Amino acid sequence: MDRNLQKYMAFVKTAAYGSFTQAARKLNYSQSGISRMIGDLESEWNVTLLERGRAGVRLTAEGEQLLPYAQSLCGEYEKLQMQVDALNGLQSGLIRIGTFSSVATHWLPKVIQEFQKDYPNIDYELLLGDYREIEQWIVEGRVDCGFLCLPVRPELETLFLARDDLMAILPREHPLAASERVPVEGLCQDPFLLLERGDNAEVAEVFRRQGLAPKVHVTLWDDYAILSMVESGLGVSILPRLILKRSPYQVAVRPLEPAAYRDIVLALRSRATASLAVRRFLEYWTPGDSQTGKPGE
Repeated sequence: MDRNLQKYMAFVKTAAYGSFTQAARKLNYSQSGISRMIGDLESEWNVTLLERGRAGVRLTAEGEQLLPYAQSLCGEYEKLQMQVDALNGLQSGLIRIGTFSSVATHWLPKVIQEFQKDYPNIDYELLLGDYREIEQWIVEGRVDCGFLCLPVRPELETLFLARDDLMAILPREHPLAASERVPVEGLCQDPFLLLERGDNAEVAEVFRRQGLAPKVHVTLWDDYAILSMVESGLGVSILPRLILKRSPYQVAVRPLEPAAYRDIVLALRSRATASLAVRRFLEYWTPGDSQTGKPGE
């Protein structure tokens, strides 16, 4: 992309979100990179485009006058890119994705919905698996890309998406439910419901790091079954925050002490050899955080 066009896009996105940080997430740049590009524009045009403050940024009078022209240029570029994509084969295609259930439930529908607005004739094949299975599918070419948790094989390329906190899950009447944070050792006194399958062993690793051993009562892969059992008072558990979004179960959810998390990435063998459809699909994913639980929000 032309360097000047990158600056215009940085200006447009920052004005839209009122934040260098949010603009950086949407454009896959660092916050300092976005700030520098807008600073370059202001120097080149000899105007102040944005007023900076503690609450974020807002347009100056000059910025308001110039923004529509920058928006028009960026809009025309996007139309041009879509036409190029059509000529290069994005009128149809298939994207094969390896995923685990929480991503398939809470992230993929929104991103696929946005992608389909621009590329309505692309089809998708989703394969559910654990981290080891998905990683192997990527290496073997069974899927074009897949969601994994760090660390991954060094030969894979990754796009960081979010740090997903691991949370203590307790019956609402449990004594530790009144605590602001739940010590890991406190979860060793009750029957423990362990979410684990294959190499998805991040919960067990929380205890290993502390030299502790929970009283594992049930080991299973279905996170919603665990939530139901905790609600029924059958034990306690640890689950990723992402799994808990829009959960109907009446349980207490508390941060762990010490804190634990998983880093979720989107991985593939190589951007250089990926299909055009996959490369475009990757552009719709931007980093998020564990508080929102959704990349790019």
